[in-house]
Amino acid sequence: MYSEINSKLRGIESLLDRIRDATCHEQQKERLAVLEQQMSVTDFWEDRDQAEKTISELKRVKESVQSIDDLAQKVEDALEMLELAQADKDSETLQEIENESVLLLERSERLELKTLLRGKYDAANAYLEIQAGAGGTDACDWTLMVQRMFLRWAEQQGYRTTIIDEQPAEEAGLKSSTIYLRGDYAYGYLRAESGVHRIVRISPFDAQARRQTAFASVRVVPETDVVDDVEVAEVDLRVDTYRASGAGGQHVNTTDSAVRITHLPSGIVVQCQNERSQHANRAQAMRVLKARILEAEERKRREEMNRIQGIKSDIAFGSQIRSYVLHPYKMVKDHRTDHETSNTDAVLDGDLQPFIESWLRQQSRTDQAAR
Repeated sequence: MYSEINSKLRGIESLLDRIRDATCHEQQKERLAVLEQQMSVTDFWEDRDQAEKTISELKRVKESVQSIDDLAQKVEDALEMLELAQADKDSETLQEIENESVLLLERSERLELKTLLRGKYDAANAYLEIQAGAGGTDACDWTLMVQRMFLRWAEQQGYRTTIIDEQPAEEAGLKSSTIYLRGDYAYGYLRAESGVHRIVRISPFDAQARRQTAFASVRVVPETDVVDDVEVAEVDLRVDTYRASGAGGQHVNTTDSAVRITHLPSGIVVQCQNERSQHANRAQAMRVLKARILEAEERKRREEMNRIQGIKSDIAFGSQIRSYVLHPYKMVKDHRTDHETSNTDAVLDGDLQPFIESWLRQQSRTDQAAR
């Protein structure tokens, strides 16, 4: 048992070394000292927006540094205990260290996953847009199920969510929904979910109880400070106001406070109805619009680089990425990674992290192969 535990703990040490390299651990420590110094100045709160950005960055950097240092210390302590237990032939303590090593490995692997989130906007908040596709009422009902699935996932991950727009369907479900998610790496994780999600089930809307297939598309857009630099000419916009259709109280439902903005050159349409005033809804809609424009430009650049490098991508927006089969058997399968599970209830209740992690690891291998 000793040699196995020792080998596992040494393996975790090596994994932590790779994580240090990937996260530039020493530079992160230096950056943490700089941020803490900035927070100590007397006029720190004079520029509140900048102060909040500094605090957010400090929190993220501090968590990264402390997570690695804490794990490294626990591994060192476990190795020392292992030597003592082996010398004393203490089988009970050896078993405790074995159990501890399993937990340390799990924590290290979760930490390693964050090293894969090094994209330009991975640390950003995110806008998640869900749109009903083919399938009629079943598709609208599926869109509502997908909305709930992502809200439950966000809750499990500790993200704050706001539904900034949703369009109810005539019979049941939703035509569309836009969710704003706040928290570190919301975009980095959720970008794995962009694409078409398909469900196969016995339709609750079919009197003959026939099996139906329905689709919902998901788009994920980062919210970043860069959107403030995106210039949009007023002449390129068509702004429509309408009465909000969702929950929100008497004021929301009796005034034309909801806003729909169409960007004429690109055809991008965004809507917002969760705020109480038309002005606030327009401001929120403009941020979403600028984020969508920025994301579209980034996507074009990636596609052009792939074309130049001769890389063919099968994971473009609009492709079918995952199937949720509820009949005649139960299975959720990701068509990009082949990750699958028969526990459909857990997935629909927000257990998406295994699918997300599988995709991130695959992307990392693909990126390394392309270098």
